[in-house]
Amino acid sequence: MTVHQTGMDLGDLERVVVGLISDTHGTLERALLPLLAEVDVIVHAGDLLDPGELRQLAPTSGHVVVVRGNNDTVGQWPEDTEALLETLPEQAYLNLPGGLLVVEHGHQVNPASSRHERLRRRHPEARAIVYGHTHRRVIDTETTPWVLNPGAAGRQRAFGGIGFLRLIATAEEWQVDIVTLPKRGRDK
Repeated sequence: MTVHQTGMDLGDLERVVVGLISDTHGTLERALLPLLAEVDVIVHAGDLLDPGELRQLAPTSGHVVVVRGNNDTVGQWPEDTEALLETLPEQAYLNLPGGLLVVEHGHQVNPASSRHERLRRRHPEARAIVYGHTHRRVIDTETTPWVLNPGAAGRQRAFGGIGFLRLIATAEEWQVDIVTLPKRGRDK
């Protein structure tokens, strides 16, 4: 597995499937792993907290892109992981077939009531912007660039259910699918 610090260029490929995750907080739901293994690239929009989770991610290409979230701090990460933490960027860029995907955690884009508008102004060159932080899944495709929040792929505050977004990118079309695990036991 290769963790990319700033992004990658996949624009020459015919089709790329990207698994968009966020806010695992060290509690990545293991039931998502086989589903994430089916995508080409995984993008984590911050609040990882446990870099050991990266070893569990196995997209078909082996490529993972991670940005730093507000909880990705020395005090919250395991000891002796500071070197990896320091390599995580605030923003990452993926050139995909059909356009640019920009990733940031979103906690520095306030107030929340105008976050989408501010993200769009900040990244007008993007076809889509992915952010995390809120733990709430959002697919805002009414305006370009799209604004996407995959919700939480961990067990902490997974509003709308534990899951992720699957982005299928071709030069002609981008499509976003929601992948949500069924609720179990007392979560029902």
